[in-house]
Amino acid sequence: MNRRKFLRVAAVLAWRGSLAAAEYDLVILGGRVIDPSQRMDRMADVAIRNGKIAAIRGQISSSAAAETIDARGKLVVPGLIDIHLHARDAALPPSEILSTGVTTMVDAGSRGADNVDQLIEIAKHAPNRMRILLNIGRLGNNPNGRAEFLDGLEPADVEKARAAVGQNREWIVGIKARLSRGISGDRDLEVLQRAVQAAGPLRIPIMIHMGDTASPLPQILALLRPGDIVSHMYAPTSHGIMDDSGVVLPEVREARRRGIRFDFGNGRTEHWSWDIAQRALNQGFAPDTISSDLDLAGRKEQVLDLPNVLSKFLLMGMPLNQVIACATSNASRAFREFNAYGTLRPGAVADVTVLEEMQGDFEFVDNFKNKRNGSRKLVARAVVVGGRRAV
Repeated sequence: MNRRKFLRVAAVLAWRGSLAAAEYDLVILGGRVIDPSQRMDRMADVAIRNGKIAAIRGQISSSAAAETIDARGKLVVPGLIDIHLHARDAALPPSEILSTGVTTMVDAGSRGADNVDQLIEIAKHAPNRMRILLNIGRLGNNPNGRAEFLDGLEPADVEKARAAVGQNREWIVGIKARLSRGISGDRDLEVLQRAVQAAGPLRIPIMIHMGDTASPLPQILALLRPGDIVSHMYAPTSHGIMDDSGVVLPEVREARRRGIRFDFGNGRTEHWSWDIAQRALNQGFAPDTISSDLDLAGRKEQVLDLPNVLSKFLLMGMPLNQVIACATSNASRAFREFNAYGTLRPGAVADVTVLEEMQGDFEFVDNFKNKRNGSRKLVARAVVVGGRRAV
């Protein structure tokens, strides 16, 4: 063996030895750690070993880690969970969504029993954790350019939905029912009843798409069960969460008390306005979860990504810790399959997002292109999934 080869082999062996000697696989250094699940908000280092959170404490030496991430001046939070988006487009792959800080996500109703296999294939190969809400309409959103139920209830096939969930329970975590007039016509209650029939025996939740329904919201809420989710909660169209004088309906507050969850769901088309959102927040009716309802078009306008959506709530005066909770610890409770995530507790799976809270003059818009300017914007700078740096 010549001298050059000897030195190269020695260097490799030394590198392997340093890895073996390292106390931690990865340490995220010097960040402001915000973990609502532990009511934690402090400067600390986060150590990861064997894919799990090993420790959160101050002054962990960089020499104790095989790899480090410098998080000084940044926020270190549990990996973001987006419970409502659409990952059906090849041009918006899960890897791109992961790059925005989302380590766990749910495709909410893009496909139904007849074509859910397309989504399952995407989920199987996603670098982040992807699960699916099966549309009660067997062809999913806008089949053949026609909304699901305008021609009748035949697409809401209960037995097909149950069979699809049963065959793919690892991937399907709930049922989605779109109830707006342009989708369900005057059949919203019947569509929801079929979703309940499909979900009930399987003990999985339903997410409804509300806003501009034929039926008043209290009638819809009466059919929901604890753990079911109302998305697009700030829809300004008819039959929303408020009465004619702009006060949150007592039936809406009662639904929350009995365990119905309320989700933001930004999206792009008449799902929310600054006015309704601000009024609700001022009345103490904040979201349980903040989701993006991201799709390919939304990546370019209005939505952009989940951190951008979270930033809108900072602009509206919601405390940072509460905003982070809506995309971490709160979101982890929406589906029992996610209960182990959304936390930085020692022993938990090491999904971590490093955010920068940028200061400046930033423009944000609602679904009606109304603009507001804010001074704070969250941007993902590093992402760890299962203990490994992914971004």
